[in-house]
Amino acid sequence: MFTTFFAELKSAGLPVSLREYLALMEALKADLAEKKVEDFYYLSRAILVKDERNLDKFDRVFGHVFKGLDLMSESLEAEIPTEWLMKLAEKHLTDEEKALVESLGGFEKLMETLKQRLEEQKGRHQGGNKWIGTAGTSPFGAYGYNPEGVRIGQSESRHRRAVKVWDKREFKDLDDKIELGTRNIKVALKRLRKFARTGAASELDIDGTIDGTARRGYLDIHMRPERHNAIKVLLFLDIGGSMDDHVRVCEELFSAARSEFKVMEHFYFHNCLYEYVWKDNRRRHVERLNTWDVLHKYPNDYKIVFVGDASMSPYEISYPGGSVEHWNEEAGQVWINRVLATYPRAVWLNPIPENHWNWTHSIRMLRELMTGRMFPLTLDGLDRAMKELAR
Repeated sequence: MFTTFFAELKSAGLPVSLREYLALMEALKADLAEKKVEDFYYLSRAILVKDERNLDKFDRVFGHVFKGLDLMSESLEAEIPTEWLMKLAEKHLTDEEKALVESLGGFEKLMETLKQRLEEQKGRHQGGNKWIGTAGTSPFGAYGYNPEGVRIGQSESRHRRAVKVWDKREFKDLDDKIELGTRNIKVALKRLRKFARTGAASELDIDGTIDGTARRGYLDIHMRPERHNAIKVLLFLDIGGSMDDHVRVCEELFSAARSEFKVMEHFYFHNCLYEYVWKDNRRRHVERLNTWDVLHKYPNDYKIVFVGDASMSPYEISYPGGSVEHWNEEAGQVWINRVLATYPRAVWLNPIPENHWNWTHSIRMLRELMTGRMFPLTLDGLDRAMKELAR
């Protein structure tokens, strides 16, 4: 089995050598894995994988070769959470049933109908297809299904089909101290470099000191400003909702950018850019920054990097009032165009695989707004994005 594992890794393109295979055999002989499959997984990965980019290949080969082995050393015990019991009435529809549920006919009609329902409804409702309630097919409420509706009073997203969310949602800031996996991202970001020496003279100038000492006949110490990357970056980060699936890779990017760019400002937004952004997600409802102020504060030599999956209702981009969380006076595309008119160098990094983009209307819309300057949040995509910003 172990020789098969080694051969499969070689076939998958992992640069594993016979020396590493023998090291793994010695580790097993010393019982370092303690006869547990889970421990063997981490032990073999530590010995055989030398580059983070190969972790996914390793996982696929490991799962294929050792498929069916028990990864749990103890019996599994579980309790049914109380909130699960409270949702026993939640309705799960088949694909055929979902296909029969039609949208109300556009954003204006949806808002108009919601207003009418609020005026007419007098009490709680569950399992229906009209009133604001739970576990039904109505466009309004929670824990049901409708292809285009308003989510009200639900703890989290399920189908990600709501065009508005009538709740106060809390998001977490991205961690800029994350280091695992950032090495290769830093390498890609290095393409966007323009070194300069500005500021206080805080670094010893060895060449200048040697030259001055030789000319004067005594020790003549010279200092100079520290050399740093002079590129200036504004980083706009989509947070919350469907972006929860991509927090890890965004934190890695955020951490790498923090260490690479000396002059970088970051701002958060949700789904699409609107009239305000924020710096602290815990205080985003009370401490907001006017987007106009951001555009006027930072000069046009800044490079703009949007990070987001661009997956939302098309109304959020094209309609006033289309924001999922608030009533925006101007459409999201208006603000995107203002940013692009102010800053000629801008890119959008998307964590969704590039071959899936054509299946989502909003991604196609934002890619068009960015005039094609949308790149996947992969090492290759980062490399292409940095080349675009460096032009």
